Parts: sequence; C-alpha cells; structure tokens
Amino acid sequence: MLNKLPVDERRAQLVECALDLAERGGISAVTVRAVAAHAGVSLGMVHYCFEGKDELLAAMAERLVLELSASARQVFAAVREAPEVSGVRGLRELLQSGVDGMWSTMEANPNRRLLTYEITTHALRFRAAGSPPTGAVADEQYAVMDAEVSAFLDECAERTETTWTEPVAVIAHRSLAALDGLVLRWLVDRNTEAIRAELDEVVLAITSKAVEKPPGRPVPRAS
Repeated sequence: MLNKLPVDERRAQLVECALDLAERGGISAVTVRAVAAHAGVSLGMVHYCFEGKDELLAAMAERLVLELSASARQVFAAVREAPEVSGVRGLRELLQSGVDGMWSTMEANPNRRLLTYEITTHALRFRAAGSPPTGAVADEQYAVMDAEVSAFLDECAERTETTWTEPVAVIAHRSLAALDGLVLRWLVDRNTEAIRAELDEVVLAITSKAVEKPPGRPVPRAS
C-alpha cells in the first residue's frame, strides 16, 4: 500500500519524515538510510524521489518556508479581526498584536524554528561553495517573510489612517532582522521575560516610522 502512493505524495511523506528526524537530531541526523527507515520504505524509493540528501534538504527548506508563510498569514488574519482603531496609537496596538502572535507561534515549537536556522546556515554554506540552487533556499525564505510583513504593515497603516515615513520594504527588512536576533537569543537562554520587553521596543521602533494622515489631505507615502 505504501509503495502505491503518487510521487508527489511520497515526496511530501519523505520530507515530513526528514523534518521529524532533523527536529530531534539536527541536519546530521538526516540521511537517506535514516529517512527510508523512518518512512518504512526502501532506499531505492528515497533515491527515486530525491537525487540525494541535498535535494531532500532543499525540499525540507521549501516546506519550512511554506509553514512560516502560512503561520504569518494566520497570525495577521487574526489581527484583522481586532476592533477598529485609528492613529499612531491604534497602529501600535495592531503591530503589538501581530508581533505577539508571531512570537507565540515560535515559542510553541522552538525546535522547528531552530531547524529553520540550521537549514538556512547549511544553504548559505552551499552558496559560498558555488552551489546557487541550494543556496537560493535562504534567499527564498527571507523574501517570503519580507513580502508577508510588508503586506501586513501596509494593511495596518491603511486601517489606522497612518502612513509610513520610510519605504515599507525597508521597515519590514529591519523589523525582521531585529526579530531574528531576538528569536536566536531566546533559543539560547529561554529568557522569555527579557525577550518580551525587547519585543515591545521593536514595536515602538516600528511605530516611530509612522505618522497620522492630516484630515482631508493624504500624506505622500515613501516609495
């Protein structure tokens, strides 16, 4: 029965098995033999679906990118259900809700986030060694998150009748860099209280880049 799965379903199953192994033992735990054993299939089946470990790791990274994107959209969708607010103060409330939601998602599954960093580092090493296709995984991950956060910032500004004083892409890039650093620090010391305070500072920093639109006269947005 297992051997009759369509190739795309088989690939998805093997990627999930590989992610499970990596969450528990890191990338080094992901071998073709280990994935085959964990999935209950032959070595030949794994090789049929993936040329080797590198292609499997790339597929794992793509799955993580999709998960990050879906998680961000879910959090941001919940923020859309918040009561109507306006002005810079209202903008801060929406941003705080979004950041808190993203943090809660990360905190609920730290091993998955740690694995994301590990695969990103692996991809960057391949890029430095002259393997652009594998290295592109890191670029894709951050491009997706930049786009999701930029869209969220735009929507928050529109809802609160505020406008950004810098290009929203720049603000999103800077915000994600700050959040990345905080997540990594938390993975090291698990000091949630300290990180929560730092997250508040990040929200304040983002909010400082917005102003309220004058009544009846739209403020030119940064482009």
